[in-house]
Amino acid sequence: MAQIETQTLIHQQPLIDTHCHFDAPPFAGHCEEAWAQARSQGVAAMLVPAVSEQNFAAVLALSAQEGIYAALGLHPLFVAQHTESALACLETLLTQHAAGALCTDDGRALKVAAIGEIGLDLWMPEPDLARQITLLRAQLALANRFALPVVLHSRKSHDLLLRELRRCPPARGGVLHGFSGSLQQAQAFVALGLCIGVGGVISYARAQKTRRTVAALPLECLVLETDAPDMPLSGYQGQPNRPERVQQVFQALCELRSESPDYIAEIVYKNSVKMLNL
Repeated sequence: MAQIETQTLIHQQPLIDTHCHFDAPPFAGHCEEAWAQARSQGVAAMLVPAVSEQNFAAVLALSAQEGIYAALGLHPLFVAQHTESALACLETLLTQHAAGALCTDDGRALKVAAIGEIGLDLWMPEPDLARQITLLRAQLALANRFALPVVLHSRKSHDLLLRELRRCPPARGGVLHGFSGSLQQAQAFVALGLCIGVGGVISYARAQKTRRTVAALPLECLVLETDAPDMPLSGYQGQPNRPERVQQVFQALCELRSESPDYIAEIVYKNSVKMLNL
């Protein structure tokens, strides 16, 4: 495990990491220690999104721990792997969760807080857009059926994703993860009831469009995320990202906003709790 990072907090409010792939290396096999480290640095809760049927079980198992919540979904990057049986498995697990039947062998509840990570990706080679859209529509329908928010992935596809969301609006809202579009696109997602996920990209001075967008949006539509172990912050390039670095995402956000750190921390915490119904 990495040496524990310590930092002087500029606020008293705990934070929530709304997007952390905690089932992946370097956390896999060291989750209890890594979660204790994150909590010692003021992280009160995290949402762990799945990416395929193959990691549903691992993500669900993590949600047995206090403060960790699962999102179940089929990521567009792995569209070639997602079969009809994967959708059927997702529906079965959501049905069991709705009935209160998802738990560990010793009776601890497994907590599904959202459907995700789902969406569209036109950046990857051979994206098979038709299949991506079919999967997205099916999962948006499941989100509304089970009254769950959605965790959305979008690369080079904001306008197309907006079209699909207008076709099937997410009734419980959700978050657009890793946003890097224009202010006008962000406002369109917010108008559909979504929060904007603010991550480490704002720590880079070159990310002027995203920084301006995050500075201009209402604070009430922002939530924090790390996407750990991906999306390292400035100064940590080449290193796995970590959930406790949500504190540094928060500090970068404070540099872009006019509100006080305590007020920003309070509002983004409330936004996360409301979005995930924690």
